[in-house]
Amino acid sequence: MARGSGMLVTYALGSCIGICLYDAQIKLGALVHIMLPLNMEAGRKSPLKYADTGIRETLKQMEGKGARRSRITAKIAGGAKMFEVSGGSLGNIGQRNIESVRMVLKREGIQILKEDVGGSVARTLLFDVSNGLGCIRSYGKPETII
Repeated sequence: MARGSGMLVTYALGSCIGICLYDAQIKLGALVHIMLPLNMEAGRKSPLKYADTGIRETLKQMEGKGARRSRITAKIAGGAKMFEVSGGSLGNIGQRNIESVRMVLKREGIQILKEDVGGSVARTLLFDVSNGLGCIRSYGKPETII
């Protein structure tokens, strides 16, 4: 989390999702790296890596620093299908992560302004808190601004 200025970065977004949460009025931003759709066990030590608990906890922390839910917006990236898995228990975890993140953000009243999701390449996501812009870098592809 950063306020006013700063660059937040998350690397190696394969099937994971990076979520830029931003309150433009107070220039408060947070970047969440979601690894799995749902936190199925109570008492997990890392609630921020799950879509359901990670998004809610980050929003709570932002509100504690003066953000208002009505002003917070989101940009998301990641959710690639990195491996061909036939009949595995996880299935296409990238797609499940995308759906879960979208559902939780909608339930929490957060609008997704832009997204770069799916596909089959890993991404690095840079989030500039001074202006709310996200920059996505992927091997062999031009940078994308979200």
